[in-house]
Amino acid sequence: MRLRSSFAVFLLLALEAVGQALASASVPAGPASQTAPLEQGKFRLHKFEQAIGEESYQIQQIGANQVLISDFKFKDRFTEVPLTTRLEFASDLTPHKLEIKGKTARSVAIDDMLTVQGDKIQIREGRAERDESRPERYFLIAGYAPTAVQMMLMRYWLSHGSPATLKTFPSGEVRIQDRGSDEVQIDGHSRRLERYSVSGLIWGRETLWLDPEKNLAAVVTTDAEFDHFEAVRGGFEPALPTLVARAGSDEMAALAEISKHFHGRNPGKLAFKGATLIDGTGGAPIPNAVVVVDGDRIVAAGPAKRVRIPHHVTVVDAKGKTILPGLWDMHAHFEQVEWGPIYLAAGVTSVRDCGNEFEFITAVRDALRDGHGLGPRLLLAGVVDGSGPAAIGVQRVDNPQQAEQWVQRYHDAGFQQVKIYSSMTRDNVAAVAVAAHRLGMTVTGHIPEGMTGFQGVEAGMDQINHIQFIADMLQPVAKSTDKTTRLQRLQAVAAVDLNAETSHKAIAFLKAHGTVVDPTMALMEVYAASPDHPVESFEPGVKKVAPELAAEFVENAQSPEVVEASRRAFAKLLEIVGALHLAGVPVVAGTDQAVPGHSLHREIELYVEAGMTPLEAIQAATIVPARVMGLDNELGTIEVGKKADLIVLGANPLDSIHNLRKVEKVVSGGILYDPAPLWESVGFQP
Repeated sequence: MRLRSSFAVFLLLALEAVGQALASASVPAGPASQTAPLEQGKFRLHKFEQAIGEESYQIQQIGANQVLISDFKFKDRFTEVPLTTRLEFASDLTPHKLEIKGKTARSVAIDDMLTVQGDKIQIREGRAERDESRPERYFLIAGYAPTAVQMMLMRYWLSHGSPATLKTFPSGEVRIQDRGSDEVQIDGHSRRLERYSVSGLIWGRETLWLDPEKNLAAVVTTDAEFDHFEAVRGGFEPALPTLVARAGSDEMAALAEISKHFHGRNPGKLAFKGATLIDGTGGAPIPNAVVVVDGDRIVAAGPAKRVRIPHHVTVVDAKGKTILPGLWDMHAHFEQVEWGPIYLAAGVTSVRDCGNEFEFITAVRDALRDGHGLGPRLLLAGVVDGSGPAAIGVQRVDNPQQAEQWVQRYHDAGFQQVKIYSSMTRDNVAAVAVAAHRLGMTVTGHIPEGMTGFQGVEAGMDQINHIQFIADMLQPVAKSTDKTTRLQRLQAVAAVDLNAETSHKAIAFLKAHGTVVDPTMALMEVYAASPDHPVESFEPGVKKVAPELAAEFVENAQSPEVVEASRRAFAKLLEIVGALHLAGVPVVAGTDQAVPGHSLHREIELYVEAGMTPLEAIQAATIVPARVMGLDNELGTIEVGKKADLIVLGANPLDSIHNLRKVEKVVSGGILYDPAPLWESVGFQP
């Protein structure tokens, strides 16, 4: 499975083999040249704005052609990610050959060769080979990396008439748009950069800037793990936070422009008539109900015989349908603006972002709040981490003073929570919790390395992300090391005994402390997939994802022992979710990405498999998260005076929880959407 989420690093510990190494073979450099390079340069590589590596490139004249050779390498939480690339092209920048080999993420390998022969393009991806017809205009490029090849793509596009679309090989089609210019300050001097939006190279948009000489100055994109990734040419690094914020606001503006043309987007007064109402309070469903929305508020809800429909409202015939409160995703990483339409299409109207780039996520949240974007309500948990080889981002907390500084900054920027990541110490977790609680914020996150869940909660953590950390509390096993095999980790999870005294004590501890858990079971299930149990067998939404994402859900071959251990470990984790719920530990639905949009539905389906009733599982994605975030007076149920967030389903999810997938209408903040154009706007099938 290619898909990886950097904010679920424990999954890599639990579900990946340690020590997988890529052969260090290099891409052939071609004939030696005695001449000085025509061009050379370097880019600093960043993940979540943290510098993690470098790319150097040269362009040489070799015979009648020019050759770009790139050495791209970074280190992401212990793992080396090397990539070597050779691109051969004519003087007019038309590419003739591309060789690319190495890795584009910790667990994503690439070994491609593309060669233009007459009117054909010979393509080898790994061991698979095929030929495709060569169009008049095209480019050879295989994803976001290396940066220098993106620069050549832009130069080709500009010098060949800036076509509306450009076919790329081995796959895809890019759409490039000039989005205007930006002034950045470098060493006290103003530098003017032209900003472009590129779609189709990755899933969604990326933003890049060229200087007046058509050198790529910076690109803000995502890597093969969906993680924020930036490459910055030497000299422009001081401008990185400004460029990240600009990318977020501009990409939201681009989505807002698209949304103006959506059919079915109605901001007026609305009355939904004839549906069965499941208001989320826990009461019995109300047949033949009416829900009236005026502006962003619910002004009436109840049986049709008791609710008068006002004059001059748009009446939506919902006979035979079911109305629910808008759903919540309590573990999101809103790292691309395309998540906005995806969430709305799936019926998700509130999202907790569980760790992001400060400048990007605040720009996106503000755009949504001010009506300049397209997406759900965003609540923010600001990530902090300590220094160490597994650290992520730039928000370092290595002492109490830094804890105060970061908590205060997040509070002043309107964040609701602080998220603990994996390299924090116990004392610094406690310092963050003290500062956060004093300001009325709560603390969520991972249990850092070297700590137990008991210690995290005792240090002040209010919530825990991911069920794996709970499994570690129930039946402690020998601490994993970098030599612990994948099979051993899976076997340890499967061996947890829920009837053991240690399990009873751990669950009672969580209950007594009011600890909230978001299990992210849908992502766990994706990681447990195998060729014999593919993702599509339990998550039908995977067949509808954008083409750029489809390859991320191809299952890798695994040994029979690992497949069986994965199955047993996942089953045990599901049992743990059921035990937590039965004991009264609050469980809230969250996905940590997985299959965009669809996985929240799967998360709720899995809660029913774990023992919740359909209504209880729905409440884990409605009123329970609203209550946990202190917003239950405004959200989480369909009641008079609350925010107008609701969804209309084609069938009743209390009859079958799978009916939750049949979203036909979505109301977010009083605005009515049809899901189909939302899915289509980001390349998904409705």
